Amino acid sequence: MARQRELTALLIGLILAASVPVASASPFPSAPPNAGAGSLTLEPGTLKTRSGTYGADFGALVVPENRSDPRSRLITLPVIRIPAADGNHAEPVFLLNGGPGLSNMGWRPRDYLLAHHDLVMVGYRGVDGSSVLDCPEVKRALKGDGDLLGERSLRNIGAAWTRCASRLREDGVDLDGYTIVEVVDDLEAARVALGYGRVNLLGLSYGTRVAYLVALRHPSSILRSAMIGVNPPGHMVWEAATVDSQLGRWADLWARDAKMSARTPDLLATMRDVVHDMPKRWFPVTIDPGKVRVMTFLLLYHRKTAPLVFDAYVAAKRGDASGLALMSLAYDRMVPSLLTWGEMASKAVSADYDSSRDYVAELDPPQATMGSPLGKLLWGPLRFGSWPTRRIPEEYRRPGPSDVETLLISGSIDCATPAAFAEQELLPRLSHGRHVVLSEMGHVEDTWGSRREGVALLLTSFYQTGIANDSLIAPLPMDFSVKRGFPKLAKAGRAVLVVGVVVVAGGVGWLVRSLAR
Repeated sequence: MARQRELTALLIGLILAASVPVASASPFPSAPPNAGAGSLTLEPGTLKTRSGTYGADFGALVVPENRSDPRSRLITLPVIRIPAADGNHAEPVFLLNGGPGLSNMGWRPRDYLLAHHDLVMVGYRGVDGSSVLDCPEVKRALKGDGDLLGERSLRNIGAAWTRCASRLREDGVDLDGYTIVEVVDDLEAARVALGYGRVNLLGLSYGTRVAYLVALRHPSSILRSAMIGVNPPGHMVWEAATVDSQLGRWADLWARDAKMSARTPDLLATMRDVVHDMPKRWFPVTIDPGKVRVMTFLLLYHRKTAPLVFDAYVAAKRGDASGLALMSLAYDRMVPSLLTWGEMASKAVSADYDSSRDYVAELDPPQATMGSPLGKLLWGPLRFGSWPTRRIPEEYRRPGPSDVETLLISGSIDCATPAAFAEQELLPRLSHGRHVVLSEMGHVEDTWGSRREGVALLLTSFYQTGIANDSLIAPLPMDFSVKRGFPKLAKAGRAVLVVGVVVVAGGVGWLVRSLAR
């Protein structure tokens, strides 16, 4: 019982930590009443983050909501500039976070970049600033009705998308203004307003798509662009075959581990059996198979969390469904509030949606091991509802040639942005591109967050010389061992049932949210 109490206290701490912002800043200034498009109001202040305290400039950038409409209203975006420590500044680095649906203002600055470069954050329209595309209708519908990925739930979610879009438009929001192309032009407006010549870009996941379109649309404004977890055009849709292929990579690594292969010699077969014959309950907890599958995919993003998934599936195959129950509960504590859903919809639909596809069937084929659960959740409801936003120009919906010096960084076992897409679709179109694939690494956090010394040299050498030095990035073999997996956590929660299971589920949600930043 002592260990259970310690575990519960730890997870309560994790949940409380999740409510603390990544960065707290002094208030942003207000734009003057008659400020025109492109104007930037700056005030000095202090930026406090978990990594330190920095002097910074806080700004309000005024931009048109829809640049293609001369009558468009103006909106305001926040801007943060952290000056370089070195007086002889090199080109600044514009930071582009993942998403869509996540803020671009919560970066923890890396001191190795600040040594010679100003760091600049420009808010993402629709999630940062004066116009936020919040969709409480979608948030409620994402709790599901029966099986989360069943038709009834998908119909409800689709109807919620339609209601949210209608409400926003009635409130005066021009949804056609919330595309990635408009974000790209926001960055250009900020560059001009800040008085910079050429700048560098650092994009993570969805931010790599933004960076790539900046290079296509404003190539003379960019010196060098680094992308971690590369998302080429077309790949905000996770295909079922791709998910299964990446699962196969995980399974190959599992099979090479004698202890793991002794637990189950065929990890893929084990997962397939559990997915296609999901237990319905554990103790008093109803297990939602769709929620388990969505959480499975999200937890497969990183090498820290993937072993927890495999441990839970192996236990379920042996008759212990407690880990799956915890994952089902954790979904409700995490996914519905994970993103600003209207912003996510506008960016994704305008960039990658294909109205000729049947996403419900294509992303969940019966022969698949896992299918594409998150893809089905996000794209399937559009069969039953709509998000009315214009498509971005075709030239930005497919890979195009770029002469910008570009560094692509991928993890070899990344389920979210597989290295093959960067290698096969993007790299051939980059006349000055290089691709570094990190062995046995997953999505962004595995590279940006954990390989700090090696990534520091990789990025600083690239920004300074155009040559990326990867000499400090040594292979890090995968470790599948789990000390306190989901089954143990679930049982610890059951011991203090009223609070414990909910607390444990919240802790799992916090873990995924923290890795997604």
